[in-house]
Amino acid sequence: MKWGTRYGPQYANHLYASAKRNMARDFRFICFTEDAAGLDSGIDVQPLPAIDLPDRVAWTPWRKLSLWQTPLADISEGDVLVLDLDLLITGPLDDFFTYKPGEYCVIENWTQKGEGVGNTSAFRIPVGRYPEIYDRVQTDPEAVLKRWRIEQQYISDLIPQQNFWPREWCLSFKHSILPPFPVNWFKTPELPADARIVAFTGHPDPDEALEGKWPAPWYKRHYKHVRPTPWIGDHWR
Repeated sequence: MKWGTRYGPQYANHLYASAKRNMARDFRFICFTEDAAGLDSGIDVQPLPAIDLPDRVAWTPWRKLSLWQTPLADISEGDVLVLDLDLLITGPLDDFFTYKPGEYCVIENWTQKGEGVGNTSAFRIPVGRYPEIYDRVQTDPEAVLKRWRIEQQYISDLIPQQNFWPREWCLSFKHSILPPFPVNWFKTPELPADARIVAFTGHPDPDEALEGKWPAPWYKRHYKHVRPTPWIGDHWR
């Protein structure tokens, strides 16, 4: 999904190119967006799925709940792999479709391991399987927002039998790869051999980490630091 100006079309184009390089099977790459300008011609552009949310959260990750409606665009069944725009694909994706087919699969949140919380940077939806996720937030969004702080906690509570991807497949750049302070000033982050997806939540984005840039307030720059990371360029293209 792409909305607003935080991520330009190059993010969707890089993700599409990476998917082509890392998929042996045929696939359809859809970008749900209100602005198709600059998107690669191979991308299937679809309007943002409808969802009625209070204005204060209408353009936050809560909008991702719109993907749980049926049909989704013209898709009424089957598995759909949802990838955030700020991901770096570094390995084969085919197994994300053959792993526990027909089930909901998601990253185990890196900062809440063992707590049953999924991180929706990369998750797979069995279309039509859990209509209550979309229907409940449409019926009474304020009740949902009062009870749950973030959408991925809401999904995790409504699907208690979550299936987490193998931990080595999906890594966080900041929480799994970036050396801790102060080592991050002297050591370049290394990509583990088994990684298939690297998530860049917040900053730095992939293009920023590639160049060794981390936008941050001045008073945080002593520890929010990343050395130029050349391997990102091998995949961010």
